[in-house]
Amino acid sequence: MMNTRRILPGMRISLSITLFYLSILVLIPLIALFTKASSLTGEQLVKAVWTERARAAYLLTFGAAAIAAAIDTVLGLLLAWVLVRYEFPFKRVFDSLIDLPFALPTAVAGLVYSSLYVKNGWLGQFLVPLGIQGAYSRLAIVLVLTFVGLPFVVRTVQPVLESLDAELEEASACLGATRWQTFTMVLLPALYPALITGFALTFARAIGEYGSVVFVSGNMPFKTEIAPVLIVSRLEEFAYAEATAIAVVLLVASFAMLGVINLLERRTQAANSSAH
Repeated sequence: MMNTRRILPGMRISLSITLFYLSILVLIPLIALFTKASSLTGEQLVKAVWTERARAAYLLTFGAAAIAAAIDTVLGLLLAWVLVRYEFPFKRVFDSLIDLPFALPTAVAGLVYSSLYVKNGWLGQFLVPLGIQGAYSRLAIVLVLTFVGLPFVVRTVQPVLESLDAELEEASACLGATRWQTFTMVLLPALYPALITGFALTFARAIGEYGSVVFVSGNMPFKTEIAPVLIVSRLEEFAYAEATAIAVVLLVASFAMLGVINLLERRTQAANSSAH
């Protein structure tokens, strides 16, 4: 019998280490979260997660996250397009600035935004008289969530744009298509999976954001209080089971939204493959 070698030696060891760390970092915390929440009775659980204050926090959290993700999808596509298709001075500097939200502590971002948009801030002194409240408002939440999520879209779309063959655009132009038709009918279908992935990553990131929002929202119940802030509020009241129950709601809702988005992404990829 011929002796065959494994393509990837040490698979069992590497797989065991991977599963061990995933269990420590992901599985065990999730089990602890659900176990703590299950200590509540059905009536207590509903009372904890479905109060009027909690519903207002859910609506603001998911609504602001969706708006910020949609804005980032458009801006991210535009920035990725400029960085890939054009040459200009200090291009690498601008490219590196895209990753600033990854390196910058979100609390610092919240402090900077709040100081800029308050009544006496650099931007607030012009915007507030116009009725635009960029601090301690729902608009402020959308602004900071847009800031922290933008790199996800840019870094997801950018490599796809770089891999697109320029001959596709040339062929489209030779067939008489306008630039807009080339973009919408040739380039955009190829970018759909990356755009959906970027939207999903930004949306998931925005749902759990706390550090930047807590400084700019004002944290007013029923108005500018997001669900992560409500969880911290419950923890400060030593209502640990209630806090974990609200966290479970966010977790389940996030998984459901990501599942729907992944399904759409797969269908888009399948449609593109059949079209080709």
